[in-house]
Amino acid sequence: MPTYPEISSEAFRHPLDWEAEVALRSLPGFESLARKFVEFVYERPQAIYQMGNHILVGPRQYATLYQIFRQCLRDLDIYPEPSLFVSQHPLLNAYSLGQEHATITVNSSILDAMSHEEIRCVLAHELGHIKCGHTILIQMALWAISSATFLGEMTFGLGNVVGSGLIYSFYEWRRKAELSADRAALLVTDDLNSVMKTMMKMAGGSSSFAHEASLEEFVRQSQQYQELDREELNQVYKFLLYNNPQGVAFSHPFTVERISYLQEWANSEEYQQIKQGNYTRCNAQGAVDVTPEAAEKSDRVKREEMRSLKRQIEELKAEIERVKSNRQPPSNGNGEGSESDNSDNEI
Repeated sequence: MPTYPEISSEAFRHPLDWEAEVALRSLPGFESLARKFVEFVYERPQAIYQMGNHILVGPRQYATLYQIFRQCLRDLDIYPEPSLFVSQHPLLNAYSLGQEHATITVNSSILDAMSHEEIRCVLAHELGHIKCGHTILIQMALWAISSATFLGEMTFGLGNVVGSGLIYSFYEWRRKAELSADRAALLVTDDLNSVMKTMMKMAGGSSSFAHEASLEEFVRQSQQYQELDREELNQVYKFLLYNNPQGVAFSHPFTVERISYLQEWANSEEYQQIKQGNYTRCNAQGAVDVTPEAAEKSDRVKREEMRSLKRQIEELKAEIERVKSNRQPPSNGNGEGSESDNSDNEI
């Protein structure tokens, strides 16, 4: 497998991804939303939820999956190592969240439906999001969209933000960010067909009828989709489908469209130069060592971090109980606090 030491995300990030993020950050309301996100939403609750509900992958838990994961980390030169979880879910999906405590979650259905090489594509795609710094914006987008949808103006003043078009800009950026992550999958595998086959399975794969699924036909379907743009009315319909004002907009580009973008890049001089080692580099982050000994060491570090997290939670709970206890009015002998006692204890 190809390895790209010190590779910067600038080497493979799609220009449409850059443009959409710049446009998003420049919109009125973005900075206000960012401040509210930092104030009300943290990474640690997400890490706690994952630890409590999903399976943490390691050298003694889904060992084969963990080895594939660490190889992807090495190939994209990603450090420190994010936590990888497996969630019980029938939908073929995976997602990445967080920055300081980044996590990747893979649904169990992917492990059942895909080959090792296709799983490598999925993991590399999610690591591409982390490498490009997408994950905080993705988490902001999820929070802002769900808050605005269900609570509107009652939720941290998000009603005004929605009116500015910021939510639609989040959707637009998320769709473009997927194009960069797809490129990361291609870099790691160096096999366009594997990546496209993975996408085909995500679009409508079937274990029972896998022998009748044709990647060639799916690629032809992608070409037919692009040809629809010859009629301007079809372009309008595509726009309305992506940005449905009466329903939920799409957070990902249509799969056949992603295939078209990826094919174009696979045949580009830019991609060939990266494969030859000619790419934008960043300061060495210390790519992970994929040896079993290093994997064991990483596992011990993670376990220590989780023990530390549990201690912090217990300390926080104790502090909350202490504050609640201090706020209780003293008894006046009848089990009730007097008015003067209550006033003395007001904060």
